[in-house]
Amino acid sequence: MTIQAVVTDIEGTTTDINFVHQVLFRYAYEHLPDYVRSRGATDPIVQALLVEVSREIDEPGADVEALISALLSWIEQDRKVSALKRLQGLIWVEGYRQGHFTGHVYADACQALKAWRRRGVALYVFSSGSAQAQQLLFRYSDCGDLTSLFSGYYDTAIGAKRDRRAYQNLVVSIGLPARDILFLSDTVAELDAAQAVGLMTTRLVRDASASIDAGCAHPVATSFDRIELASF
Repeated sequence: MTIQAVVTDIEGTTTDINFVHQVLFRYAYEHLPDYVRSRGATDPIVQALLVEVSREIDEPGADVEALISALLSWIEQDRKVSALKRLQGLIWVEGYRQGHFTGHVYADACQALKAWRRRGVALYVFSSGSAQAQQLLFRYSDCGDLTSLFSGYYDTAIGAKRDRRAYQNLVVSIGLPARDILFLSDTVAELDAAQAVGLMTTRLVRDASASIDAGCAHPVATSFDRIELASF
């Protein structure tokens, strides 16, 4: 069996989950109010997203402050709302470009992804964060611009990450047999859904203190350099 494509999650897999929550989410939370206030009346993209927010909260006439309050609440709850994800992406663009932070990528992930790509393995990302946010993280990563390594970026527009239908859609989009695709994630429920449609899987366990279920149906790796594609 030959792995021809690798699909990787981000949080807890290529990237420290603390970076996402303590850097990216915090930055968006702190900057979102001023960003929306300054652009809500003039930027057509922001205006359209605010209309989506008003529909989501079922308040068509909601003012800007009410919309901001809803958005901040969603960040606190880690809600996967499309309009919020896109707004966060716009805010992160400024943060990356201004050098306020770089995208965290584990060194072992960076090295393995480059090595796999040199060997002709196609690389993809599937994360709950928007495709735009994924590209930003890899463009402004600690390892430099990694975007050229990837053939595609998938977010929940293709399906929920714990829903097997998302992986069916993924297989169709990539255009390879499921058995030739390896999915990497730190979340067992996601791996279960991928495995259910025939994908190969590996669970990344970055936290040395994390418990590993002896009955887990997925190979476990503590870093990317412990993953050997030829073993599948």
